[in-house]
Amino acid sequence: MTDLDPEDQKIITLARSARARNGVPEGAAVRDETGRTYVAGSVVLPSLTLSAVRTAVAMAVASGAKGLEAAAVVTAGEQPAEEDLAAVRDLGGPGTPLLLAGPDGVLRTHAQA
Repeated sequence: MTDLDPEDQKIITLARSARARNGVPEGAAVRDETGRTYVAGSVVLPSLTLSAVRTAVAMAVASGAKGLEAAAVVTAGEQPAEEDLAAVRDLGGPGTPLLLAGPDGVLRTHAQA
């Protein structure tokens, strides 16, 4: 995670912790416009399936966030899902960074919503 801002490293670490702690395929964290963070894992229920990023964005919105500074997801995937980019863009606006790291916490992709 070289050359990452410490706050971006923090949300990757939080996302990695959520993934490991909950035993889910993805962990995510988002940082709102005030610097608060929201951490989530993927949700898979018979009636509800949400990626970790969309869950974290929903938690931020439900807590009153008006915008996002950044988002991070830890997953085995190589690229962020288009739906995740859309959710980050919906709250953060175009250009909001979505950092994708592997299960080892190493940054793979730095996408913009």
